[in-house]
Amino acid sequence: MLRNLKAEMARADVKGKDIAEFLKVRDATVYDKLNGHYAFSFNEALAIKRRFFPESELEYLFDNQEKKSA
Repeated sequence: MLRNLKAEMARADVKGKDIAEFLKVRDATVYDKLNGHYAFSFNEALAIKRRFFPESELEYLFDNQEKKSA
């Protein structure tokens, strides 16, 4: 799951539908990728970052590692 991307989407009021329209894919495809069923390609990730979140780091947005408590 892409928690950071989802959080930034909420802050910026960017919907999965907005990303789907931008990438020219189905809404369901974007939601599947946001929920970790499939991965965004590098080119998709870079395009999303540049279009919607230019101030954020690519690695931050697409970090899908679960944080483990010590």
